[in-house]
Amino acid sequence: MKLLFSRNPNPRLAVATARYLKAEIAFEFASPMAPGQAERYRALNPNLTLPILVGPGWSLWEADAIACRLSRYVRSDFWRSGDDEPDMIRWISWGKERFAFACDMVHFERGTKQRYGLGPIDQALVEEGLRQFHRAAAVLEPELAAREWLVGNSISYADFRMATFLPFNDAAGLPLDDYPSIRRWYRRLEAIDAWRDPFDGLEAPQLPPVGEVRAG
Repeated sequence: MKLLFSRNPNPRLAVATARYLKAEIAFEFASPMAPGQAERYRALNPNLTLPILVGPGWSLWEADAIACRLSRYVRSDFWRSGDDEPDMIRWISWGKERFAFACDMVHFERGTKQRYGLGPIDQALVEEGLRQFHRAAAVLEPELAAREWLVGNSISYADFRMATFLPFNDAAGLPLDDYPSIRRWYRRLEAIDAWRDPFDGLEAPQLPPVGEVRAG
């Protein structure tokens, strides 16, 4: 199998998962939206987005599906398959709709748009993203005050998924320090090599630097 990836948030999540699981797969940096590249990748993912896991005669896209496939491949409970699975899926679903969604709103304005010259920061969207972040963090904080990880007594894919955008917080500037339990939880994630630097040893060009911050 081969994982096609970039350094953007969801591909980063897939690479971190694969390396945490020590899955014996190949990694290939890809850029489906680059000029002249679309047709090469369209058959693998009609959305032309990453990550994509490729095997003999098949491809699988979307980071969550890839995490499930790789966990089964290495026979790991990182993707829960027993009684904890509904709880894990609950946190994955809620995280994508609430916590990670809010992080993405802010990161898109302060990070993505500034990296790729997509226009000035929309301060109203930043403020809405921060409002949603605080609302979601207020739910997550007491949960993580009572446990180290989101599901059971060990790390699961729910933790990785919830934290998708936090490695990019140097650009987003989310107020994590307002939530000490979330901050401690994220420090535990940062202590994991595969999460802290999933691209170690891989050919993976750096993201463009964040340009001058401009408000709209």
